[in-house]
Amino acid sequence: MKAIRRFTVRPVLPEPLRPLSDLARNLRWSWHAGTRDLFRSVDPGRWAAAGGDPMRLLGSVPTERLTELAGDRDFLDRLAAVADDLDTYMTGERWYQRQSGRLPAAVAYFSPEFGITAALPQYSGGLGILAGDHLKAASDLGAPLIGVGLLYRHGYFRQSLSRDGWQQEHYPVLDPHELPLDQLKEADGAPAQITLALPGDRSLRARVWVAQVGRIPLLLLDSDIEENDLIERGVTDRLYGGGSEHRLLQEMLLGIGGVRAVRAYCRLTGHAAPEVFHTNEGHAGFLGLERMAELRAEGLDFDAALEAVRAGTVFTTHTPVPAGIDRFDRELVARHFGPHAELPDLEVDRILRLGMETYPGGEPNLFNMAVMGLRLAQRANGVSLLHGQVSREMFAGLWPGFDPEEVPITSVTNGVHAPTWVAPEVYRLGARQIGTQRAEEALSIGDSDRWDSVADIPDQDIWDLRRSLRELLVLEVRERLRASWRQRGAGTAELGWIDGVLDPDVLTIGFARRVPSYKRLTLMLRDRDRLMDLLLHPDRPVQIVVAGKAHPADDGGKRLIQELVRFADDPRVRHRIVFLPDYGMAMAQKLYPGCDIWLNNPLRPLEACGTSGMKAALNGGLNLSVLDGWWDEWFQPDFGWAIPTADGAGTDPDRRDDIEAAALYDLLEQRVTRAFYERGRSGLPDRWIEMVRRTLSLLGPKVLAGRMVREYVDRLYTPAAHAHRAMTADAARELAEWKAAVRGAWHGVTVDHVETSVASATAELGSTLALRVRVGLGRLRPEDVEVQAVAGRVDEEDRITEAAAVPLKPVGAPGAAGEWVYEGPLSLDRTGPFGYTVRVLPSHRLLASGAELGLVAVPPEDVAEAAGLLMR
Repeated sequence: MKAIRRFTVRPVLPEPLRPLSDLARNLRWSWHAGTRDLFRSVDPGRWAAAGGDPMRLLGSVPTERLTELAGDRDFLDRLAAVADDLDTYMTGERWYQRQSGRLPAAVAYFSPEFGITAALPQYSGGLGILAGDHLKAASDLGAPLIGVGLLYRHGYFRQSLSRDGWQQEHYPVLDPHELPLDQLKEADGAPAQITLALPGDRSLRARVWVAQVGRIPLLLLDSDIEENDLIERGVTDRLYGGGSEHRLLQEMLLGIGGVRAVRAYCRLTGHAAPEVFHTNEGHAGFLGLERMAELRAEGLDFDAALEAVRAGTVFTTHTPVPAGIDRFDRELVARHFGPHAELPDLEVDRILRLGMETYPGGEPNLFNMAVMGLRLAQRANGVSLLHGQVSREMFAGLWPGFDPEEVPITSVTNGVHAPTWVAPEVYRLGARQIGTQRAEEALSIGDSDRWDSVADIPDQDIWDLRRSLRELLVLEVRERLRASWRQRGAGTAELGWIDGVLDPDVLTIGFARRVPSYKRLTLMLRDRDRLMDLLLHPDRPVQIVVAGKAHPADDGGKRLIQELVRFADDPRVRHRIVFLPDYGMAMAQKLYPGCDIWLNNPLRPLEACGTSGMKAALNGGLNLSVLDGWWDEWFQPDFGWAIPTADGAGTDPDRRDDIEAAALYDLLEQRVTRAFYERGRSGLPDRWIEMVRRTLSLLGPKVLAGRMVREYVDRLYTPAAHAHRAMTADAARELAEWKAAVRGAWHGVTVDHVETSVASATAELGSTLALRVRVGLGRLRPEDVEVQAVAGRVDEEDRITEAAAVPLKPVGAPGAAGEWVYEGPLSLDRTGPFGYTVRVLPSHRLLASGAELGLVAVPPEDVAEAAGLLMR
């Protein structure tokens, strides 16, 4: 029989056990081993059955067991120690509090998904896991973030396989009352509610749930409430589900509703108001519009409000391809804003202009969320050095006249939260080497001093650790594979072969990620005979564990999964290669430590960062990857292997896959397997162990989310907070008026004449050129511009590379025609082909970059040729 109504019955804990509730409701347990060990000791069997979820555990423990624990002095002492440790963690001084300078009082961090723990399934893949790791690392550092997202009633889908290997999706219902969440409530106890206006006099209402992620509150908006009509209740039904309008409403609730939720949370709890708003990808971009509407209510016009909002906004882009960005029809967006919908005080045409692709190659009828994000943020970044470069090229149309390298998008390479992803066995080995306190600091903050101690760990200990982790993975794989085959309809009698799947002494390769086509799940199948030879080699076999989900609407991705599953079902190789369905955090935490090699073979440069290989590295796994994302930045032969890229202009996709697959097989056959199986005098694989050691000691401190968050604080959050404080209402009006004046007068800015003190085409290293430039400023003044000499090496087409800009100074008064003369020295500090040019940029004390307005004036060709701009 099916229940007609569902309740959540919470356990009543005996008074001595009340701290267990607080520990369960703070998600720090998900990365704090001591707290998890305490909960495991409550009832090991039920802990395992609850999937390591304290809330589910406490809801299942019999009253008799709770009564027994309430009288167990040893347990109560452990409980008190863990509770005291959490209190110290929550209130004590940490890295952020020890910094000098005026750091942000608070930062609001918006993301459409957050991967904190499998017990709170609100993530689909890398973006969410990164967001979760960002919050955890901020908590460990004491950085005052407020996370903002949506609470999806079905989360992302659960995955199983049909008998023939086709992906099947399931959407279990999540009850917020059974999750580690608390409702945000008004002073009178009523649930706090956020309301958005919709066309046709309708409303979208949401309540706010709070997940406590260590020191960080994570606010999750939920539209599935009785006050909403059926359509509005479904806005937060699924992560990345529904059509275009459904997605638009989700993103309006996330951005606009999210700001309102932050304001309510700060009002009700006394939390410091954010000085910086960080948009993690374009989904939350509408938050800037809500903040502009707040400032309009305080008397600022649209342009001044825009400048004030931009000053304190950071935008992070995660996609290296335009197709990965949310874009909406302009008419759909226009219908949801204005007098009869949301944000009536903002002019609809001005809102639309913020997101329109008004640049060469753009589609002017589409509203682009990333373009709006960039226009609403004074600071922007990609998530690896290579991705920063790709992003500057992709969005260069927003800054016409500037070379891609000058587009104001920097990069902060992603990191991963080591306490979440490092296996307990790895942590214990480190703690034994340097002590518990230093090991915790090494994982959360990270510096080379603490990681250098890996050099002192004996080879045998490292090899024994890797073997034990591999053995644990083998057991996990067999259990999951058996469950998967039962879901596929197999009977117990058919599954005896699973007891022989994988071998703890065989080189183990892992490949797990989302399954869009560019990640090339099936590249390993390109030459099946060669792959079989690798799997079944009599002396140097390999075994492969594969996992991943395709988007429910991506039949192409599902076909790739089916192709791989059918290969893995072959009785000849099924003991050496497996596909595990329902990839998620719980599986990942077993998979990364147990793999010797982490394989990544995307089409370069389509992987923005690719943090899964970082998690493997923190457990001593070696990377075998295309030079993309973070691996392009940090690869060294000490750490692993680089798969060559066949990206020549004349290489078609099929041939490229053939070439790169052949290179992958070559590396495995000739280098990887030999390093793993060859033994030195000690009987151990000396070369392999040394690579593991160098991976841990040299890569370890780099791949940490603690390093990433510290970079965000130093390079983006703190400058944004300073810009926010400087952008008073008067300053915002001044900057807006100045920008309007400069844009209106820029057509009158010219570079009329350039001359130098050197007439020949050669010069000596260390000599100095005297530059003299005559410019016309039209209606502008010298203080409105900066005249620069830009110099550097030149390539075969005389384009300046490795450019450095040198400001020139005005001399004397303007000429009769209003022209100004600028002069300055230019040092010749590099040998070889060298060149320079001159340009004029807008200049104002409140600009973050000279490229901010996208305006530049350069010499016309006749002036450039007369100046003799190149020396060889």
